[in-house]
Amino acid sequence: MVSTQPGLPPELEALKNAIRQIVREECVPLETEFLTHPPKDGEPNEGAPRGILEAVPGILGTLPPEQWARLHQVSKETGIYTSFVPEEYGGGGMGALGHVVLEEEIQKSILHLPTSPVPMFMIGACTPEQEEKYLYPAINGDLYYAFGQTEPQAGSDPGGMMQTRAVKDGDDWVINGTKMFISGAASADYLLVQAVTDAEKRQRGGITMFVIDNPTPGMTFEPIYVWTMPTKAQQNMVHLDNVRVPQTQVLGEVGYGFTLGQQWLVHHDRLLRGSMALGILSRALDMAIDWAKQRVTYGRPIADRQAIQWMLTDVYTDIMALRALTRETAEKADAGEDVRVEASMVKYCAGEWGWRSIDKIMQVFGGIGETVDLPIPHWYHMLRHARIGGGTSEIHKFVMARALLDGRVNYHG
Repeated sequence: MVSTQPGLPPELEALKNAIRQIVREECVPLETEFLTHPPKDGEPNEGAPRGILEAVPGILGTLPPEQWARLHQVSKETGIYTSFVPEEYGGGGMGALGHVVLEEEIQKSILHLPTSPVPMFMIGACTPEQEEKYLYPAINGDLYYAFGQTEPQAGSDPGGMMQTRAVKDGDDWVINGTKMFISGAASADYLLVQAVTDAEKRQRGGITMFVIDNPTPGMTFEPIYVWTMPTKAQQNMVHLDNVRVPQTQVLGEVGYGFTLGQQWLVHHDRLLRGSMALGILSRALDMAIDWAKQRVTYGRPIADRQAIQWMLTDVYTDIMALRALTRETAEKADAGEDVRVEASMVKYCAGEWGWRSIDKIMQVFGGIGETVDLPIPHWYHMLRHARIGGGTSEIHKFVMARALLDGRVNYHG
């Protein structure tokens, strides 16, 4: 097969190939069973990943507990489960580049191979006590988290519009406010919640991150149903009514929770969106090519028709450009560079290019592409949502525009 992109370091090439084989052999054969058994609210899904991992729009399904257990076992025994976690915390130390490579391969199946649910920004921010209570159990997959930033009036501008407040009361903090569209909140073991602690400083030293156990008195959840999964509430309103947490539950320093939140967004919600789109589109393109060769109309396979060929080549072009952008940004992140603008570019392109490409894939399949026992319509939901979730495309264009006008980016090479 012709390759037009630079190769990966040998250890990442080996990781990529190992994951690809496991996903092909262990996950893909279970897709139909997974997709034809969508859960409903209140129904058990024993053994399934919880918290943030269950909150992927449009693809939540069920499997027998023994199947979930096998997937966890395979991922852990091969070292894939924690391959992106730093070595000093028991992981493979593959960094951001390793993480995007891993996620691309995992996303090639609608049934995701389980990986560690650890929020990476907690590494380096936890106290020793928090590491023992939250970080190590999260790395091992024993605890699941939810990230609480978005609010009803503070989606695109959380720093300027956040209304949730935390007020010091003796050795405790008392938190009041409401968070919205919080993925996996109700089933998470703990929430990482941002609250304003200095209304004057706000995102410049006035927003703090708190670790709140679930359950905690005063914290309640209200389900939000969306079109991508109407039978199961994957997202929640989180109401905080005089929620009292001790000082020991502050993550990092008081006033620097917004910075920690940006680290989460840059890595988990922007850079990895590139991997999501790449995994989906590369597998979908494989499926579309195979379908185009076998689907015959008017005596000829549709692969012979220029209209189909052009749609396939458009998807191929999007894949190659997005992969180059995503991996280059990950390499910069591993080198310690500030990649906030590049991560916005990755997220923007993953959403816009991903959606236009999966739309073409669905068109190639025709009516078959709309059947819910195939991954295609579920991927369509995910990539349409990618234009909104994690910051709308318009917001990320605004981030890039500011950097351009401020002279903070180099586009000359």
